[in-house]
Amino acid sequence: MPNYPETKLTKALRGGEFPVIVSLARHDLDLAKAAIGAGAFAIKVHLNAYHRATGTTFGSFAEERPFFEKLAPLGVPLLVMAGQETVPTPDELDALADLGFEGFNVYFDHLQSHLLQSKLRPIPALGEKSTDEDLKTIVAIPGAMMEASVASFADYGRPLTETDLACYGKITTKAGIPVIAPSQKRFVADDMARLKAAGIAAPLLGVIVTGTTPESLEVAVRPIVDAAAG
Repeated sequence: MPNYPETKLTKALRGGEFPVIVSLARHDLDLAKAAIGAGAFAIKVHLNAYHRATGTTFGSFAEERPFFEKLAPLGVPLLVMAGQETVPTPDELDALADLGFEGFNVYFDHLQSHLLQSKLRPIPALGEKSTDEDLKTIVAIPGAMMEASVASFADYGRPLTETDLACYGKITTKAGIPVIAPSQKRFVADDMARLKAAGIAAPLLGVIVTGTTPESLEVAVRPIVDAAAG
């Protein structure tokens, strides 16, 4: 297994800094710059995937590489949702690492063995139908962190509830490793303290929060960053 380095991001996740990660609604440099300008700690992009919340299809590494090459010099930690049934090849994973990406994310059901041999730290996602056995399998992966993508699609965009928070609390207690919560629910600034209290290591803000323009992203992300730092 690779020996993953401790980075600015992993230290923040482990150290309780509650860094805000922004998942780009589309591969647009202006969106990325707006996220960084609003205080995002890290940026997440996608490959080989249809994103249900936006209706956007993200292409292969070869197709998306020109954007990644423009993104890399912006100087923030980078994560990649690596795909669904199709994921990057070993050579493509090496190229992502060379561009500065430090972690990959896929749903647990799409976790192919060669991904765990790459230089990118694994951040598998639990889904709505994942089991305790799936969680235990992720925790047993050396160096892994976790994403809790456990809301039903029917609940996307609704306010965060106490039931959601209790679910997160159960996951973080069982996991014992950093758990990232994506904004399947419509996170707002007041939710940050609640997510921290549930043991979440970082919020991941996607299109449900950010919208699809630099302007909407700036308006949404800045108060959440301020609250996360509080």
